[in-house]
Amino acid sequence: MVMNTLSIARLSALAIALLLPAGAAAAPDVPAIAAASDLKFALDEAARIFGAETGRSVRPVYGSSGNFMQQIQHGAPFELFMSADESLVFELARRGLTVDDGSIYAVGRIVLFAPNNSPLQPRGGLAEVGRALADGRLRRLAIANPDHAPYGRAARAALQRAGLWDALQPHLVMGENVSQAAQFAALGSVEAGIFALSLALAPAIARSGHYLILPEDALEPLRQRMVLIRGAGETARAFYAWLAGASGHAVLKRYGFGLPPG
Repeated sequence: MVMNTLSIARLSALAIALLLPAGAAAAPDVPAIAAASDLKFALDEAARIFGAETGRSVRPVYGSSGNFMQQIQHGAPFELFMSADESLVFELARRGLTVDDGSIYAVGRIVLFAPNNSPLQPRGGLAEVGRALADGRLRRLAIANPDHAPYGRAARAALQRAGLWDALQPHLVMGENVSQAAQFAALGSVEAGIFALSLALAPAIARSGHYLILPEDALEPLRQRMVLIRGAGETARAFYAWLAGASGHAVLKRYGFGLPPG
């Protein structure tokens, strides 16, 4: 039987509810947070510090922002959405599913990363990718799937501007989200990857290879926006405010995120 997109989205929302521990969806003091995968290490640390400072707990769930938007539309029990693409927040707000338009919490950046065993040298940038592709040193390059992952779209845009996108098609390894793309690269199963700076700075990934931050002027800014979902409880609202304050900004800055103006 072939399932349509609507059915898949509803099943995904149900799966999220089933994966959460019993009572998590109903407990306003332990809200589920839908968070873009580039936040994995930064938000884990933020949640620990927030807990130590306030005595409250939050439960981050990581994945691609596009998939989370679909799940929230179909009832997944999230109270806060931290998207890597602000347009997805605006779409949920337009549908009346959020308390407002939210706020920018960070600006993301992408890197070219090569594992320690790779013959590719990331300091050469995308020009080195082109040379390695031409001389056979590059067989596989990992990115997040641009169909639903904002960092995948950013990687695609960078490669298109460098004139490499078409030639790389047979060599691309698509991660379901940016965290999976980073894992492919860190484990050495590809010669290179393009993914979030925040993941490249995480110790487990940083020690497995080397990276170069790709120039910001060649890309559209990755404005990451968070928003409270309608019905969000007190703890979700407190965490939202904490992330927008000095303590939250300090954690995000440590993981390479640009901070919102003001």
